[in-house]
Amino acid sequence: MEQREKQIIRVSIIGIIANVFLAGFKFAVGFFARSVAIMADALNNASDVLSSVVTIIGTKLAGRPADKAHPFGHGRVEYITAAVISGIILYAGITALIESVNRIIWPVAPEHNAVSLGVVAAGVIVKIVLGRYVKSQGEKLSSDSLKNSGADALMDSAVSSTTLIGALAFMFAGVNLEAWLGVFISFMIIKAAVDMFMETTSKILGEREDSELTKAIKETICETEGVYGAYDLVLTNYGPDKLIGSVHIEVPDTWTAGKIDETSRKIMHRVAMKNHIALAAIGVYSHNTTDKRASEIRENVTRAAMSQKYVLQVHGFYFSADEKTIRFDVVADFSAPDAETVHKEVTHAVKKLYPEYKLMVQVDSDFSD
Repeated sequence: MEQREKQIIRVSIIGIIANVFLAGFKFAVGFFARSVAIMADALNNASDVLSSVVTIIGTKLAGRPADKAHPFGHGRVEYITAAVISGIILYAGITALIESVNRIIWPVAPEHNAVSLGVVAAGVIVKIVLGRYVKSQGEKLSSDSLKNSGADALMDSAVSSTTLIGALAFMFAGVNLEAWLGVFISFMIIKAAVDMFMETTSKILGEREDSELTKAIKETICETEGVYGAYDLVLTNYGPDKLIGSVHIEVPDTWTAGKIDETSRKIMHRVAMKNHIALAAIGVYSHNTTDKRASEIRENVTRAAMSQKYVLQVHGFYFSADEKTIRFDVVADFSAPDAETVHKEVTHAVKKLYPEYKLMVQVDSDFSD
């Protein structure tokens, strides 16, 4: 984790140095060329400097160890940092839009030359290289802040290209598109900021984890001797690369508490080593191993429950002839009106088959694949 923090800070410092030079040159060129588009582009580069500073601060705060008030650490600060960066980019876009609209109302003819065009062209190349580097590092280090900064830099290269086109149009055709291009650039910046903010907010709210990861975890669990299945896997994100989960396992109804405890510890260790996920809790479903009727009843109950509209899966089945009970869980689709509706429909369908048994039906949410 400490090495990851150092790498993020190093990439951010590289971004700061590059953007300081670009912003300085573009401000100077835009001022003397009276180009609102280049000035808007320079302002966006300046905002990138602030974004990198925020990334460094956020990374340092997120790297603080867990404490009593925050037992799961401070990793989510990185998501807040990414949201702040989105806000900085949004502010830059709105400011550039206001300036561009002012230039449409009160136009000023730009004065471009070979030097100004050279600076803009160089800026395009630098931003492409910087953007690809920062974004790739962000993906490698699972840093939303770096990914946002990298995506913003790549967008800047497109923005600068548009500015270059406007300058060439004025120099060779006498058409002044500067202010209108400034508006276009501003809307591109604003849209990118909103998209970044929505993506980051989604992670703060809590997203469904990657299907390949959840399936891999369940496969690891089911490789354990005696485990019939793994269900109800819930993963909670406490920051990049920090997931804590809980799961239910199905084991023989003849196992002792000691055997279950031993198996649970093995599973926790295997998942931590193979999938790099910490399982905080493992619940248990008992699997019928002594009553021959259980298999047939399980099939009938599963068929009846799965025939209902919103049911995606049936698990945790257990049949007790002595207690006259049948218990199982169903996973309901999120399109279901509510859990109570699903419970009534499933209970009604199964009750038709086994009216003499007491049904214990639990409706679970579709947390993971």
